[in-house]
Amino acid sequence: MLSPSLAQEIAGDTSAVIGFNVLITDAEGMVIGSGDSSRVGTFHEASVQVIRSQEAATHNASQAQQLRGVRPGMTLPLIAGGQAVGTVGITGTPAQVRRFGLLVKRQTEILLRESVMLRSRLLAERAGEKLLADIAAYDPEVVEGDFLVFRAAELGFDLRLRRVAVAFEVTVPATAAHRQGASTLALVRSELLRTVGEVFADPQDIIAATAPGWIGVLHRLPANGSTESLAAECRRVTDVIAAQDGLAARAGVGEPATSVGGLHDSYQDACEALRLGTRVADGAAVHLITDLRVHQVLTAVSQSARNRLLDLTTADLRSQPDWPALRDTITAWCENGFNLVRAAGALHVHRNTVVYRMNKIEQITGRPLREHRTTMALYLACLADQLGGAADSPARRRGKGRAKP
Repeated sequence: MLSPSLAQEIAGDTSAVIGFNVLITDAEGMVIGSGDSSRVGTFHEASVQVIRSQEAATHNASQAQQLRGVRPGMTLPLIAGGQAVGTVGITGTPAQVRRFGLLVKRQTEILLRESVMLRSRLLAERAGEKLLADIAAYDPEVVEGDFLVFRAAELGFDLRLRRVAVAFEVTVPATAAHRQGASTLALVRSELLRTVGEVFADPQDIIAATAPGWIGVLHRLPANGSTESLAAECRRVTDVIAAQDGLAARAGVGEPATSVGGLHDSYQDACEALRLGTRVADGAAVHLITDLRVHQVLTAVSQSARNRLLDLTTADLRSQPDWPALRDTITAWCENGFNLVRAAGALHVHRNTVVYRMNKIEQITGRPLREHRTTMALYLACLADQLGGAADSPARRRGKGRAKP
């Protein structure tokens, strides 16, 4: 309960402040902290009766001589949870030190309670980290899901509730990295956890740091909750973190699950959403895996297959100087229901601009964009290009060569 390191720190600091030696004993009367380091490890006989009675005692010079390891002064019990866990003693004549007795006792008990609370919080954080790590690495061939459900229940969490995994990534932008150094994220770890915990405040929300700069959340989704409202909460977190000096944050969101296996998939999806979102939605802070399923499937295909799709479907288009604009037009056309007005709105251009680009695409490819099979092939090729496909393919190099003046 009362660690020697904490006891020594309290005794040393308090002795320096009040000008009298302060010592602290454990529940057995052994000195574990003292302003006079030579007394550490000795037996303080007066503490035994103080612990037993839970009442303070004073000893003058003659009384102290009759007790082992005791000097004139005052000894008071340290109470935690209704139990005496040790004593605090002040050396000096009773008349001199009595005025400090209650103050030193209360201050020591406050510091003791804070230490216990901190230790309890750290233990809870580590248990949460271990639980989230085990769910992230869950393999039904290695461990039974019921075992993790049981372990979670011991921590007060019910994994059978409907949850969604969220992964937060916090980084130090390059512009600030040289000022703050690589240790910045480690230093603000507890602050980041607190920030996330203020938004995800449900007692059933599991929040844990998974790596430097990474925080995972298994969020309990209310009965009327939705991924849209969850995305808004994630944006609140990223906005608060972004407001802190020199930090940037993004979030990936998985899909609802009610089992250990489902939570494993949801967390992996959340991390995948972060990875993919960076490549296809630059500048966005929150990425939903539901918006990136096609991208996820594409990344599961071999790089060579994606290269061939790009080379055979869009080689002539990618040779155009305005290929990025043509690619974005195809993507907007498909993702907005093949609707001209909505596609123009998504691109923030006039509808006539979209018409012009679509005519150009049709002339180059020789296929109408209103033929959905053709359009979907082009759409997948455009996504592959966004994901970095065909970066070094012969056709892409040829296309770059033709685009040069």
